[in-house]
Amino acid sequence: MMMKNRRRQIFDILSVLAFALLLGGCGTGAAGAALAGQQSLQAAEGWESIPETEAVTPASMETPAATTETDGATEALSGTETAEETAETEDPAVELIMVGDVLMHDRIIEAGKQADGTYSYDFLFEHTADLIEDADLALVNQETILGGGALRYSGYPAFNSPTEVGDAEVKAGFDVALHATNHALDRKAAGVENTLAFWKSTYPEMEVLGIHDSAEDQQELCILEIKGIRIAILNYTYGTNGISMPADKPYLVDYLTTDRVLADIARAEAEADFTVVIPHWGIEYKLEPSADQKKWAKLFLENGVDLVIGAHPHVIEPMEWMEDEKGHRMLVYYSLGNYVNATSGTGAGVMNRLVGGMADVELIREEDGTVVIESAGVIPLITHWEQGLYTTYVMEDYTEELAAVNTVRKQDASFSLEACRKLARDVWGEFIISEEEAHEGF
Repeated sequence: MMMKNRRRQIFDILSVLAFALLLGGCGTGAAGAALAGQQSLQAAEGWESIPETEAVTPASMETPAATTETDGATEALSGTETAEETAETEDPAVELIMVGDVLMHDRIIEAGKQADGTYSYDFLFEHTADLIEDADLALVNQETILGGGALRYSGYPAFNSPTEVGDAEVKAGFDVALHATNHALDRKAAGVENTLAFWKSTYPEMEVLGIHDSAEDQQELCILEIKGIRIAILNYTYGTNGISMPADKPYLVDYLTTDRVLADIARAEAEADFTVVIPHWGIEYKLEPSADQKKWAKLFLENGVDLVIGAHPHVIEPMEWMEDEKGHRMLVYYSLGNYVNATSGTGAGVMNRLVGGMADVELIREEDGTVVIESAGVIPLITHWEQGLYTTYVMEDYTEELAAVNTVRKQDASFSLEACRKLARDVWGEFIISEEEAHEGF
């Protein structure tokens, strides 16, 4: 379930109630009904959320404008009809976006520490939040566990990050946190359990995928309903760096295993209109997909998956359309690279780890009821390091002046803005879209 859509749903319900009062001859009139609706909306923010397993339908009806008092009932009905017409003519496309790995190295953890000892990471999304918030559905690959201070903060190789990273992700507008990564068990069961306790107690509206606190939770399928389109999202990792799950808690992490994946896809295909798989796969720092990634992509296609967005390599990899013999098409983003990182690596190729992408996909329902990808692209991103500060820009907004002071130059002398642009062009080519195209719909 998504907070921004839940609020729209609440607002529309209250709008209908306000008009019901008008139709019933309520003496308060339009102004009174509007005031009552406003007060109810404030109270509604404290309502308990719908259970995570229930699909959420964001409302689209806007509050009709107040009319004259000459014929209240007739004009109220007219206003309702106008709202219904607006709903019918509203853009039916669903925009889905996703960013790659939020990789919390030690230096980024330290950058978020405030003078009073608290932490804040709003700066990570300062230059991308408008794109995230504009989307109907926004996903983030949370590479590291959010185990909190009780487990001691640390970066590579065994990560544990402040829960305030999650605060910043919610504030930026993300709806889904993807936790099936090779670092999911860096702090063993306690890390997973602390992470889930944080999300469930603080942001129960956030969909958290890839990790679980019970066998029952692992059996739940994530299906979100947006503008009448039911979207299933599945998240798996190839492994957890050799760390095994406890024998009594085999449900903690979703692994990329054939039997489990095929069973989940079959359920998704039966219950949803559109199936998305987010695999943590591939080979680190390789700009091309591996044979294993190709194998899995073929398996996804053969079983009806519609969209694949990959993570893990920490660098960007190509996109491609795939089609089976029956004409079913599937789009694959092999890797979006890092969203943010502060690697201590040195030498040629380190620059590549600062280039990432935001997948941007628009879905529509065709006349026959099939949900398809109407358009898709990728917005190149670049991470900026400067005097202990770390943030990410849309590449087209990044300047030569910023590039000149990016301290990654001390670790990889080949870094330049043009080199980053060339990397994005070489890997993604015609799939690249601009920030304006993303805002306006392409």
